[in-house]
This record gives sequence, structure tokens and C-alpha cells, in this order.
Amino acid sequence: MNPSASPEIVVTRFVEVGGDTPYRIAIGPDLLTDGAALAAHVRGRHVLLVSDSNVAPLYAGRVREALHAARPELLIGTCILPAGEESKTLAHFGKAIDALAELGATRDACVFALGGGVVGDLAGFAAACWMRGVDCVQLPTTLLSMVDSSVGGKTAVDIPLGKNLVGAFHPPRAVFADTSALRSLPPRELRAGLAEVIKYGAIRDPRFLQWLEQEREALLAGDDEALALAIAASCEHKAEIVARDPLEKGERALLNLGHTFGHAIEAEQGYGGMGNDNLNHGEAVAVGMVLAARLSTDLGLAPAGDAERLAALLDAYGLPTRIPAGLAPEALLARMRLDKKNVAGRLRLVLWRGAGLAEVVPDVDEAAVLKVLAD
Repeated sequence: MNPSASPEIVVTRFVEVGGDTPYRIAIGPDLLTDGAALAAHVRGRHVLLVSDSNVAPLYAGRVREALHAARPELLIGTCILPAGEESKTLAHFGKAIDALAELGATRDACVFALGGGVVGDLAGFAAACWMRGVDCVQLPTTLLSMVDSSVGGKTAVDIPLGKNLVGAFHPPRAVFADTSALRSLPPRELRAGLAEVIKYGAIRDPRFLQWLEQEREALLAGDDEALALAIAASCEHKAEIVARDPLEKGERALLNLGHTFGHAIEAEQGYGGMGNDNLNHGEAVAVGMVLAARLSTDLGLAPAGDAERLAALLDAYGLPTRIPAGLAPEALLARMRLDKKNVAGRLRLVLWRGAGLAEVVPDVDEAAVLKVLAD
């Protein structure tokens, strides 16, 4: 190293989420150890730190120490979940509620959700329900949770019949996306997060899609600057939509491109994780986006070339583009009928008219959906 070289300048980016309950997303390295910034969002003296068995050994101690250094009087409890989607259940939600009770958490308590989407969804739901709602700060540690689940205030748990069917809207007080945590992310999880990043280009920004094509090698290699730019761009897209439609009564549904298909795959395979052959959430969404694009082509809404380009991009990122073997089309369609966007028992799907032109299409013909699932 050249001793005369100037030190690297570390930049923290901020994205503001507006609406009735505004909050800030901070994106940058070493945010999990910034005790003053974290503690600034704790109104009382009770903190419940919710994490999982993979993330807690890496980061929970650091967060606890940082909070205590800034606010020595804080009473900090912990709730550690088994890692994996199979933990996002009412039973484990009950354990988080029990932890709040054992802590003696009052209405000015704060729940810190340290982990991926499972932890963020479950911890946020516990915060929404304890004493009819206490504060929550999201500390996402996966790319998927940084660009999707930690932003927007959706919280939920799964039940055997479907994904995210029990939950509440509960916006966080703040989100800290510590990009340093991505260095310990397994390659498969990184790719799963990039599926959601690609989604933002697919629904509303063709130029972002082009940038993702150009920066593929840097992103897959975990380049800090490229990932920070991708996270910031994704969060900006989501923040704009969430501010206009916080309760998903219209435009926000566009964020679910590929998710109705993807959730059906996840539910039918029994929910997956990184340690088995089932698709994880990002992988299922990748397949779902391809199916939605092909259905759009079949319905005459979009050119086939755009669907092929999207599938090629996802494939280049090492993501699946086909339904896993052994899942019956009729069973997947039955799962899709439970989707929360449906109206009066009719399928209501997010499709597109080409790259960057997603729209919600009501009353989609089930025969056309079944054909895409079978093909």
C-alpha cells in the first residue's frame, strides 16, 4: 500500500420514505456498530433484539454492545429463531411475543429486527401486535431484505395454506442496511437478492435493467460500490411507490411482479431455504417473473422478445427460470387463488406490457395461467 495515498472515502447513502409515517433508510458499511444512530430510535428503555441462529452469532453481540455504549440504561432482551423460512410461523411469532412479555416491554419499547426477510417480517409483526403496536427498527443483513422486505412496513408470517397470509402493515422507525454484512453472504443468497433488484428494473426502469446487464460481474463478485448503488436505486423505487400507496390499494401491487407465481411455488414445495433443494424466495420470484412475462406475451400484452431478454438476464445471474420438477400446474393454480390481490375469487396478477411497464391486470383467464404453468 502507498502510505501517501489518500484514505478511502466511505459513503453512507440515505433514502427517505415519505407518506404518513416517514422514515429514513441508511445504506453503507459498519452501520450495525453505530450505537448512537441505532439508539436514537429507542424512545424508552426496553429493546428486544430478534435474530436467527445464523446471523446472531455474527452480529447480535456487536449490536448489543453498540446500543449499550450509547445508552447504558437500556434493558435489552433477545429472541433467536432457527434460521430458515420454516421459522416464519405463528408458533415462533408467539415466542417473540413471550420475549417481549418477559422483558416487561412497555409501549415505548423498540424491536430491532436483525437478519433477513424471515426475521424482519416476524419481528415487525410482533412489534405491530405487542400492546397494539410498538416501534421497530429494521437491520437487514441480506441483499434480499435490504431491497425488499425491510422497506415498506409489510409484516407477516406464513401458514400451511400460503405465504404471508397473517400479518399487518407496520412501518419501521428506521432501516439500517449495513453493506458490510453482505461480505459474509453465501453466493446463493446474494443471487436471490439480485432477483428482487432485477424486479425493480422490470416493473418501472428499463435503464436500470440495462445497467444490471452491464454490471453483472461486479454485482456477482460482491463489489461494495456496485451493491450500494443497486440497493439505493432499488430502495428509491420502492420508497416512491410506498409513499403513494402505503396500504397496497393500487400502485404498490406492482412490486409483486412474479410474486403470485413465486409464492405458489414456495407454498407447494413446503417452503425452502438455503440448505435444501427447494427454491428460496428470490429464486421463486425469478421463476415467477419469467412466468408473468410469458403470460403477458400469451395474452397479447407484451412482445415475446422482452420476456426472452428477462429470462436471459436472470439466467446470466445464475437464477432459475423454470418451475421445479414435480410441482403440478393445477396445484400451483390452486395456491394462486389464495393470493391477497385477488378480487371476488378472480385472479388479479401483476403482468407487463414490456420491460419497465408493469401493470395490475384483473380477471385473468385461469386457462391461460394453467397453460403457462404447464409449459
